[in-house]
Amino acid sequence: MAGLDIGAIHATLPHRYPFLLVDRITEMEESRRIVGLKNVTINEPFFQGHFPGRPIMPGVLILEALAQTGGVLAFKSFAATSRPVVYLTGVENAKFRRPVVPGDQLRFEIDVLKKRPPFWKMQGKAYVGDELVCEAKLTAMVTEEKALAEDK
Repeated sequence: MAGLDIGAIHATLPHRYPFLLVDRITEMEESRRIVGLKNVTINEPFFQGHFPGRPIMPGVLILEALAQTGGVLAFKSFAATSRPVVYLTGVENAKFRRPVVPGDQLRFEIDVLKKRPPFWKMQGKAYVGDELVCEAKLTAMVTEEKALAEDK
């Protein structure tokens, strides 16, 4: 499948500014792999406090961006009769290799390791250029909105 622009990402994920952290999807193989991009700019609201005079993207937001990219893959791979819902359920072995700063372009590469519905396990890696800046194993649960409504 070809990439997705920001409009298609908006149609897929429920996240919005300032918490949508994926700008574009460049590659996707349903249920297998996805590649996404985030252009990091000084205008990001978190740079006001992290850190004044030395802006660094918080690691937890890099992990969130990896999870959102994996969420796009899960949404697009899930055969549902209603809108799917994706919940991040775990982060394992997160490692941060170097700071991410304004002007960097993050490339997120997510590979599915295992799918046992409703759970997914993925390996996520974030790069700036060819340099690995973050990696982690992510687990997620994918379900349908109506299934959640019936549980209440």
